[in-house]
Amino acid sequence: MSSRSIVLRPILGSLRPAAAVLAAVTVLAACGAAGSEVKTDAGGLTSVTVLRSTGSTFEPLFIAQDQNFFKEAGLNVTIKPGAADTSQNAPSVANGEAQFAMTDGSGFLKAAAQKLPVRIVTQLQASTTKTPPSDGLLVKADSPIKTFADVGGKTIGLPALGGTLQFICEYSAKEAGADPGTIKFVALPTTSLIDAVASGKVDAAYTFATFYDAGKAAGMRALGEGTNALPGLPQSLIFSSTEFLAKNPAVAEKFIGAVAKGIDYANSHPDAVRAVDTKYTKLPADYIAKRTIQIFSKEINTKAFSTVITSMVAFGLIKSAPAEDSLYWEKAPTTTTSS
Repeated sequence: MSSRSIVLRPILGSLRPAAAVLAAVTVLAACGAAGSEVKTDAGGLTSVTVLRSTGSTFEPLFIAQDQNFFKEAGLNVTIKPGAADTSQNAPSVANGEAQFAMTDGSGFLKAAAQKLPVRIVTQLQASTTKTPPSDGLLVKADSPIKTFADVGGKTIGLPALGGTLQFICEYSAKEAGADPGTIKFVALPTTSLIDAVASGKVDAAYTFATFYDAGKAAGMRALGEGTNALPGLPQSLIFSSTEFLAKNPAVAEKFIGAVAKGIDYANSHPDAVRAVDTKYTKLPADYIAKRTIQIFSKEINTKAFSTVITSMVAFGLIKSAPAEDSLYWEKAPTTTTSS
């Protein structure tokens, strides 16, 4: 019996120590290859489960379900909230409780760098210059920090350390000529980040969505372009285990195709996205009604991802660069062009 190990991080969140997850998944995998098994329901549909993020960017999944795209593909898909820390979704994928799960680009790279048997099957969303930033670095109105060139030696608050938000801070600082190695990052509750800036506990804070808008409304200045500073940066991905993909390629292809239809529908029907937000998120109704709907995209920009890999190694966020063939399933949609 072979043991399998998968570890992932939540959307824009933190990655817990890999060793604990590795141990948990190894124990589960020893029970057998349950994760590669698929069942057919009474109606002849293949049953699969996908673990979504607890934040957002999962809207195309529910749209694919509501518009019967999954059913038309012969699938009975159950969409369940995953762990707040998506690295804890790994055991669920390993023991067959779920066949697919969501994470973001940085989280996936941490798994791939450890040569874990997991592959990206599709993307849901990436950064793009076609819409305004929905995240960014905030400072007080009178802060001497005017651009990312001024963040060297400063203290920046983040919702979590080591993930996409820390990466984009370091990337933006380097691009502006600052030394990212001199920045002190501290993890604070998302709800406390704006107050931490206002009180002077931190010099700046990187936040997103309603918290980002609230900070600007309170008079804080936003620096840079958020994750849009690197167009094509994968913000939301769906992965599966290599064993499941090897044994069930047709099921995976059907799933990817149905999700792609959900993405297309979401991009042309913003009210459908807002309806999903209203039902499945805790975002304020006023924010849902007025927010800019970020563009969804299925194709992983491999060129942008290569930039992320190189930078994460340079910043010490991963120890070594994973091999390209350890990232994408062979039938995953990819591109080298940013949108």
